[in-house]
Amino acid sequence: MELSMMLDYAGDPRRAADAAAELEDAGLDALWVAEAWGFDSPTIMGYLAARTERMKIGSAIVNVYSRTPALIAQTAAGLDALSGGRALLGLGASGPQVVEGWHGKTYDRPLGRTRETVELCRRIWRRETIDHHGITDMPLPPEKGGRHGKPLKILTRPVRDRIPVYVASLGPANVAMTAEIADGWLPTLFIPEKAGAVWGSALAEGAARRAPELGPLDIVAGGLLAIGEDAAAARDLARPQIALYVGGMGAPGKNFYNDLAVAYGYGEEARRIQELYLSGRKRDAAAAVPDEFCELMTLCGPAGYVRDRIEAFREAGVTMLNVTPVGPEPARLIETVKNWLEEAPR
Repeated sequence: MELSMMLDYAGDPRRAADAAAELEDAGLDALWVAEAWGFDSPTIMGYLAARTERMKIGSAIVNVYSRTPALIAQTAAGLDALSGGRALLGLGASGPQVVEGWHGKTYDRPLGRTRETVELCRRIWRRETIDHHGITDMPLPPEKGGRHGKPLKILTRPVRDRIPVYVASLGPANVAMTAEIADGWLPTLFIPEKAGAVWGSALAEGAARRAPELGPLDIVAGGLLAIGEDAAAARDLARPQIALYVGGMGAPGKNFYNDLAVAYGYGEEARRIQELYLSGRKRDAAAAVPDEFCELMTLCGPAGYVRDRIEAFREAGVTMLNVTPVGPEPARLIETVKNWLEEAPR
């Protein structure tokens, strides 16, 4: 099992990136850079490539609406070149609020767009001449206003013709597609004890259609990390994030994360969290998050307890443990967990 963490997209990116070398020395295998509607991720990822030597650098996520498939492929290839082959391309559809509210694009055909983007990225990295007509036209045909376009292939030669593609997905159809075509899966609010019941059939459906050359599907999941006799209190730090996703990431009936909380068995609580959050009562929404929800999606407690939580994620199929260290010494926590991961499973 590898170890990764998410760069704080709401904080100072220079300060966060400056700490990357120390985290790399402590054993961190990968650093994921979120985008949302804040700073763009590729700029920060390029800076990280210059400040590190070994760790992988991934986007989590680039949405498939705000950039063309060709630009996404170029961006990933550029990062791979700068980093010496350490890029990970995290893709996803994001959500209607961001896509329509921030990017001004119609939120339509999310699965088709994701599938097409993955296909085109891989063809572009192989330096194929692209003549493709689907959701995206390359080149733009005359009947859609094209006048001068012709099929092209990427001008430069990518370091790798197969950059790993990770897809963020939650719904059954999207998860099945991810298990079919992606190198890895980026689930959100992942509870290992409940994941099989929610996603097991979708993962199996996709795996049955998966090309053998893709190999096993990587799964990236984890949560807040705090180790110590009084570290269980750090679980409460997960409440605002859970409330944001379950309560605030979409209108009633249009929130994928709320649907996930319902599928986990927190139906009444999910409804209440959303009601409170959308009425502006964010603190009350956070307080309404069930204690069990906070505990099961984090790794906070005494050393033995945290090691048991790690094994729960491993048994659920997680291949890259993605943690958010809590406290003044994140590198020490990373080093401790990395040492545990290198030992034989408990």
